[in-house]
Amino acid sequence: MFEDLRDLYQEVILDHGRRPRHGSRLAAFDATARGDNPLCGDRIALWLKYAEGGAIERVGFEAKGCAISIASADLMAETVAGISDEEARQLAAALQALAKTGDAPIVPEPLAERLERLLPLAGVHEFPSRVKCATLPWHALLAALTGRENATSE
Repeated sequence: MFEDLRDLYQEVILDHGRRPRHGSRLAAFDATARGDNPLCGDRIALWLKYAEGGAIERVGFEAKGCAISIASADLMAETVAGISDEEARQLAAALQALAKTGDAPIVPEPLAERLERLLPLAGVHEFPSRVKCATLPWHALLAALTGRENATSE
């Protein structure tokens, strides 16, 4: 059963890496940031659009890099849509812990389902050099949320 789950997670990463659903620049946006992983060359530019109530409405991105980095960016765009900046920060911290340890941390109930959608990225903990690939989009998200223009995975 463990191997079946691992295969499913690998397929999710490959699917999002090959065919990202959110991999385009937003025509109208409220915040933007770029991320760079100098170790392996992954790069991302992302754009955030907020809804009238202040929640993140949409995330678009353009990325060059490995399937893990692109898949992480695409999954990030899906999971942060509809939540507040603070919830996005909490989810980013949870993803970073998940990528480093392979274990999903406990998060507040509204975020638990969203974190579950990120579980395919848990396997990167077995490959320490790939953790930075998975977390780069999230570093760029945090930069955009705080008004910084650039982020790094370092």
